[in-house]
Amino acid sequence: MYRVIQLPLDADTRELRRALWAHRIGHRITEEADGQVLWLIDPAQQETMLRLLERWQRGESLMPERRRAAPSGGKSLMVPFRQAPVAATTLALCLLVFATMGVLGDRVIAALAIVPLGVINGSLAIGSLTDALASGQVWRLLSPAFLHFGWMHLIFNMLWLWYFGRQVEVLQGSGRMLTILLTAGIGANLAQYATGTVLFGGMSGVDFALLGYVWLMSRRAPRSGFFVPQMLVVFMLGWMLFTMTDMAGAVGFGNVANEAHLGGLVVGLALGWYHSGRARRPR
Repeated sequence: MYRVIQLPLDADTRELRRALWAHRIGHRITEEADGQVLWLIDPAQQETMLRLLERWQRGESLMPERRRAAPSGGKSLMVPFRQAPVAATTLALCLLVFATMGVLGDRVIAALAIVPLGVINGSLAIGSLTDALASGQVWRLLSPAFLHFGWMHLIFNMLWLWYFGRQVEVLQGSGRMLTILLTAGIGANLAQYATGTVLFGGMSGVDFALLGYVWLMSRRAPRSGFFVPQMLVVFMLGWMLFTMTDMAGAVGFGNVANEAHLGGLVVGLALGWYHSGRARRPR
């Protein structure tokens, strides 16, 4: 949830809450020591909520005059692409690559791995990243992020990509999200490749970068609108540390791109520190 405004403890918010639900704006009001805090569930509705708040403070009528017709199926499918085009397009590409892997198999992996892969005389042939880049295969710096090797791998990565990525796009624009995606995706892939691994994939490096970015923005620039539950931060960082231990391999989680996770997190923290610092400067 996203903190919107703090109201006095004695403020009667019943009419405001009825109007917010009538406008289908998911929210929550909590009581704290110094006032009532209004939280927003979907950041895409922030402008609508702020307009209703202004009308409520002026004492104007808030209830909608009529219900709008529900969007058709085709239009509703486009809503994510209007809300967060970079995150939605990235998610769609990951799904497309996963489906194509089901049809074409290892040929997709060979085309998108960080280095060219092939089979010569029954043995795996591994190309060089330097040679691949020199021949124009620059997509290999990023493309492993779109590879996923199972449904659970795909679902969890897409869940966090949408949860964090939509926040970034709604609050700071698609350009910022694209910057994080490219910087963290390439940084995470190179970090994993530096360990000597060539067969890896997944959007988790970008996910950890988004986690670090959103967390720092919420902590260092609270007025920016970013929010992430502290327990989610603890869970994701705890999971990253757990997969680095021998215990993870013993329970079936040994084949994890740990260096990619760490590389993505470092990139996200660096970008978050820089942009949160800029957001704190007086204008």
